[in-house]
Amino acid sequence: MGFQQGLSGLNAASKSLDVIGNNISNANTVGFKMAQAQFADVFANSLSGAGTSGVGIGVKVQSVNQLFTQGNISSTNNPLDIAINGSGFFRMSTNGAITYSRNGQFSLDKSGNIVNSQGASLTGYAADTNGVLSTGAAVPLTINTSDIAPKQTDTVNALLNLDSRSLVPGTQVPVANPPVIIPVAFSLTDPLSYNNATSVAVFDSLGNSHVLQTFFVRVDPSPTAPVPRVPTGTVTAEWDVFAAVDGVLINGPATAPAPTNSIGKVGFDNMGKLVAATPNFATTDPNAFAIAIPVSTGAVTPISTPTIKYDMTGMTQYGSAFSVNSIKQDGYTSGKLSKFNTAKDGTIVGSYTNGKTAVLGQIALANFTNPNGLQSLGDNQWTETATSGPALVGPPGSGSMGVLTSNATEDSNTDLTGELVNMITAQRVYQANAQTIKTQDQILQTLVNLR
Repeated sequence: MGFQQGLSGLNAASKSLDVIGNNISNANTVGFKMAQAQFADVFANSLSGAGTSGVGIGVKVQSVNQLFTQGNISSTNNPLDIAINGSGFFRMSTNGAITYSRNGQFSLDKSGNIVNSQGASLTGYAADTNGVLSTGAAVPLTINTSDIAPKQTDTVNALLNLDSRSLVPGTQVPVANPPVIIPVAFSLTDPLSYNNATSVAVFDSLGNSHVLQTFFVRVDPSPTAPVPRVPTGTVTAEWDVFAAVDGVLINGPATAPAPTNSIGKVGFDNMGKLVAATPNFATTDPNAFAIAIPVSTGAVTPISTPTIKYDMTGMTQYGSAFSVNSIKQDGYTSGKLSKFNTAKDGTIVGSYTNGKTAVLGQIALANFTNPNGLQSLGDNQWTETATSGPALVGPPGSGSMGVLTSNATEDSNTDLTGELVNMITAQRVYQANAQTIKTQDQILQTLVNLR
């Protein structure tokens, strides 16, 4: 009779308590994955094989496996706290050495790199200045904190309705029948010389803001005259259009119809639909004007494109009050990075003080055929081994990869209640094995005391 079985049981129970104690001590460790000790019995076999009456010689720890189950996700106030919801690991780089982690507590270092508390860089796909991702090899991610460059206004889109009941601005001759109106010359300072006006902020090549005003003046035929029976698409009513930048009237092209400082005319058919702008921006844009911006109004350096396309596609002339349904332009001033957030697919989007957004990069995740084959390095990091298989790298949400949640962290998956129960069980197992050793000792003592 030996002590081998009881001794192996003590060692196994002690190892189990070590694993349980480690799980409990990391109950608050972000991204921690609890482990489980797995045991196997031990038999001594002879060369001819074990007999049916063979007795095992104890127990051994077969392996200590980590359980990669999902932990709870908790919200935080840090935009660089990121949790993985599903499978996968963050891919980290330390001077080219690659490790993997589930701890998504990141920060920016002095160079703008996204790093963890150990200084390892988060890897992903970099974006160029136009926000286009380079989805080749994953590289350490860097947040570009430089200002976004301004963009000069190239196009203004105006969706307006001009009131078809509007009269030609001027003085009406009361005794005439039908009424006769003596037009007045257009003037920026005389609101009686135009019917309607609207404005929009535009930007020059340096991002300086300017106010572009457009004025609409009804010309004959007067709405009091009968509308002729003409095919749809034929001009039956016209309006002169004037423009000014920062209160300075812009002269139209030399070929523009009178008055010479008009940038052109817009014509409508008898259904109130815009037929065309004259002269138009191009044959491919018949409903748009080319507004020439004086260089003196633009940036200090010459404007790269001193002509704005004023697109009025969808403009109408109905019997209702003048309305500006939409007016927008495609330019913007320079902007500073004010904040950024991470989308579910790992795309990092920056928001700038000028209201623009830009893609700054995309986080890459890695997964393994056998995550239990990973070797734990401590500091919430693992490294791949031959047992785990090579890393499968891709964007979140693709293949077997989970999705990301920003402003959040993944809690430890330790089941504290279950581990406390397991600890009691392991303690009882330890006591039972100690009792077998004590019993063996008593039996040996009895044999020694035989006379």
